[in-house]
Amino acid sequence: MPSNFDQPWPVRDDIRIRAVQAIVTAPQGIPLVVVKIDTTEPGLYGLGCATFTQRWKAVQTFVDEHLARLLIGRYPGDIGDLTRLSGFSGYWRGGPVTNNAISGIDQALWDIAGKRAGMPVYELLGGKVRAAADTYLHASGRTIEEALDHAQKLVSQGLRHVRLQISTPGGGGYGAPAVPTLYPNAPYRNGWSARDYLRATPELFAEARHVLPDNLELLHDVHSRLTPKEAVLLARSLEEYGLFFLEDVLPPEHWDRLPEVRAASPVPLAVGELTTSMSDAVRLIKDGGVDFIRSHVSDIGGLTPARKLADLAELCGVRTAWHGPGDTSPIGAAANVALDVSSVAFGIQEGHLYDDAVHEVFPGTLRIEDGWLTPNDAPGWGIDLDLEAAARYPAELSGHDEWAAGVRRIDGALEAP
Repeated sequence: MPSNFDQPWPVRDDIRIRAVQAIVTAPQGIPLVVVKIDTTEPGLYGLGCATFTQRWKAVQTFVDEHLARLLIGRYPGDIGDLTRLSGFSGYWRGGPVTNNAISGIDQALWDIAGKRAGMPVYELLGGKVRAAADTYLHASGRTIEEALDHAQKLVSQGLRHVRLQISTPGGGGYGAPAVPTLYPNAPYRNGWSARDYLRATPELFAEARHVLPDNLELLHDVHSRLTPKEAVLLARSLEEYGLFFLEDVLPPEHWDRLPEVRAASPVPLAVGELTTSMSDAVRLIKDGGVDFIRSHVSDIGGLTPARKLADLAELCGVRTAWHGPGDTSPIGAAANVALDVSSVAFGIQEGHLYDDAVHEVFPGTLRIEDGWLTPNDAPGWGIDLDLEAAARYPAELSGHDEWAAGVRRIDGALEAP
């Protein structure tokens, strides 16, 4: 019997889905959800990313208790039909729980399709238009000096793009360590001040341009915490530092204001990791609010809708920058890269350095080399799942939910994510 990556698998229409299961594991401390679809062909199965870290239990239940019984017995080659069936069968549609569950199904079916064809998924998408995906990683610190030291280390590893973040009081220093409050007499002493953030961020990039190589591309994530006017002020204050992009300047409630913010911004805008449907992302692209579309591929339903978005982005002059931090499983990261190397609209890929435990659980996990991500050439994703290893790293219902509850302004008002 061939291994799971050997070829060719039989191309027959009598193959059926035999089992569907959501597997949750946290080898790097972050809950990752992966859907495994087994077929009636011995040894032929597919894996798909369904990771909604903060609500992983809901996704797992959705897959195991609802979608599995809907899909078992059906032909795995009908990817479009099966994913639409999964989305429409509940009548009320959309949302990150539903779309992550569908994404796990969708990506697992693409994995099976690649194995049956004896091809990596990127070839099923039309083949490469580039050899590899240029990647950025995150540099952060409590101080400007710490952040720039971290950035220097990434540059020495071959990175050409680095996202910079520094701590600010309270939870506002997204992507950087928490620091003691500067607001001891405020109603919420550990809160966050947009005014202080708007003052400190240009100081970070002024020093970065003095210390770091001139040809290093710099990025920054606002994390959806400004008003439209504040977003314009920040973008203009950063103009002279030539950022590659400024990410998530507005929360989703104000995305209708993005076209005017973009028109006033001298810095390219990257938005979309909080899109929870393909139609949300389509509006960002076609309404002229973004320079880079940042969707988390599993949150919008998987590879199938993401490839449509990449085509739309190409037609509209927008570039892709798929969300890809540690709450993307190695399967999801492989889907990102398959899109990157097969799409003309590619802009940049967010990367993550998976630790040894992740590589143990997911043999074949992609590695960043000199700042580049290259897809596996094995059929499908070229990534497997060691179930025994996965079981050694159980997920916990804690941590991430508590983090969001503490992000408040100094008057105690809850912040956007």
